[in-house]
Amino acid sequence: MNMKRGIIAIAVAALAAGIGMQAQDKPAYAVFTGEGKATDYGKMIRELAGADVVFIGETHNCPVAHWLEYEITKDIWKKKPEGLVIGAEMFETDNQLLVDEYTGGIISSDKFENEAKLWDNYYTDYYPLISFAREKGLKFVATNVPRRYASFVKDHGLEALDSLSDAAKALMAPLPIDFEASEESEAMFGFMQLISGGDGSGKSHFAEAQALKDATMAWSIARNIDRKFIHYNGNFHSDFYGGIIPYFEEYCPGKNIRTVCCVRQDKLRSLDEENLGRADFIICVPVDMTMTY
Repeated sequence: MNMKRGIIAIAVAALAAGIGMQAQDKPAYAVFTGEGKATDYGKMIRELAGADVVFIGETHNCPVAHWLEYEITKDIWKKKPEGLVIGAEMFETDNQLLVDEYTGGIISSDKFENEAKLWDNYYTDYYPLISFAREKGLKFVATNVPRRYASFVKDHGLEALDSLSDAAKALMAPLPIDFEASEESEAMFGFMQLISGGDGSGKSHFAEAQALKDATMAWSIARNIDRKFIHYNGNFHSDFYGGIIPYFEEYCPGKNIRTVCCVRQDKLRSLDEENLGRADFIICVPVDMTMTY
């Protein structure tokens, strides 16, 4: 293990130890059902283990969310050691060969990290997951569309994808991609356009780019659903059974789906009304929890 990953391992161990020591009087998280009923980690695992697909929504900079992703994955694997596939938004379809070569032990971590397109928080938050897949010989699917195509749609709209080559189209969900803008998405992505330097007056291409991501992640999961599948994504991609899930149900109907999301709350005694129904299980973390970035 190199020095960088050694430091990460120590930090994760310290966090886990701290959570354990503080659990009695100052819990680091609480678990609720979508209806707002308090539950516990063990009950959540038992239900998730019975699903065909588990979507784990995260707050990208929350260390507790990432620690629990790793723990959930390990505990579901213990129940389904020969029947588990893992996938993540944080890896793009044009990096699948690199992912396969790394998890298959063909290339070293250094080679993988030098060539793959990795998020800035890869070492602290996603390295443990893909390393677990490598250690246990699990398939790890890079589910997200290459960012250059999401950017292309943001600038030109979904219809512009027809102009791409067959090789490019092979890296995304089948075209055409169903898309229907909502007032909520128009408002949210219009705001994103403003803060990114636009005037907010153009078509909602931000929302269309999001649809391309959701559809491609759904398609990637559907093509690898011969076994149980755990998918990691930002909360927005699976909250309220939206985002990826309607596309997945179109590509692969009839599957038993369960969802998890991670939220921050001032208090952990009960679930805030705004978080009701966001997922089958909601993991609540204090608002003052340390962030990874």
